[in-house]
Amino acid sequence: MRWCCFDAPSVTEKDRPNSQQDLRRLSSSENITVFSYGELRAATNNFHPCNKLGQGGFGTVYKGTLKNGAPVATKVLSAESKQGVHEFLTEIKILTNVKHPNLVELIGCCIQGSTRILVYEYLENNSLDRALRGSDGEIGKLNWSMRSSICMGTARGLAFLHEELEPQIVHRDIKASNILLDRNFTPKIGDFGLARLFPDDTTHISTCVAGTTGYMAPEYAIHGHLTKKADVYSFGMLALEIVSGRSISKANWSEQEKFLLEWAWQLYEEGNLIELVDPNLKEYLEEEVLRYIKVALFCTQAATKQRPTMPQVVEMLSKQVRLNEKELTPPRLVQDLRHTSGGWKAGESTNVPPPSSATVTYSELVPR
Repeated sequence: MRWCCFDAPSVTEKDRPNSQQDLRRLSSSENITVFSYGELRAATNNFHPCNKLGQGGFGTVYKGTLKNGAPVATKVLSAESKQGVHEFLTEIKILTNVKHPNLVELIGCCIQGSTRILVYEYLENNSLDRALRGSDGEIGKLNWSMRSSICMGTARGLAFLHEELEPQIVHRDIKASNILLDRNFTPKIGDFGLARLFPDDTTHISTCVAGTTGYMAPEYAIHGHLTKKADVYSFGMLALEIVSGRSISKANWSEQEKFLLEWAWQLYEEGNLIELVDPNLKEYLEEEVLRYIKVALFCTQAATKQRPTMPQVVEMLSKQVRLNEKELTPPRLVQDLRHTSGGWKAGESTNVPPPSSATVTYSELVPR
């Protein structure tokens, strides 16, 4: 794998004409802006470390200020795209047209030789990961009203990607650091759709931050089986993190996942789910908190068929439906699957019932 660098990126004579034609064509489009490398270098003070906002599997993000004073977040992609200039710009044009209140908006891009830079809207309150726990280990300032709103907004954003967008997008890496917050703490999902830009053997999952795997559905983490239900599982883990305030990314992923998810299920069986709530939360609606935890448990069930869809999750988080807990089955943990000889099959464990052939009903309408 070749990695991008900023030192005089090479552009072949063969590539240059097509690149310039595509750049001019898309620059004139109202749906996309193509920035020059010089513009972004000036905006970020030559990508100075003090402007670094974060780093993940796709690349490094820097805060920048454009000439017109507009703040932006520039993501310097870490791996070379699998596509040529024309295909890359076509994908970028598609992504810039994806608009939803709970998705980070892609403003434009920059192409300089093999270097690819994406330019996003800048979100003032950084990531959910930082907001939950503050900076330098400080306790975060998110009250329950904010947390419930973040859960619901994230669910709506995922539901849009899964069902309303064409083509549909499976995010693959839902986690607290990929949920960004604007000045009003409105959640916006970042890094969606970027896996299409890279070679199949280039992982988009962050390996430099321990804990990302803790969000991953067992069937995806172990066998690479990717469906929209993998995002549902990740959302369930995220919801447990939001309610409990416990970090998945600051501990060994397998131990932390087992601790958080298995503990949540144990508390559910004991009828003591309220113990899962972040002790820093002083005021909250107990009924609503318990509903959110139960929805998270629905999302993390062992068999993918037993998990709800994201539109169903949105309904379940609301007060418009009654949760049908008779359909709730125990979760399956990634570390359990790793130690299972012969691979994983849904319902294989004695404590996890096989999926029913009948239609699963996750909720019941509340009578008016």
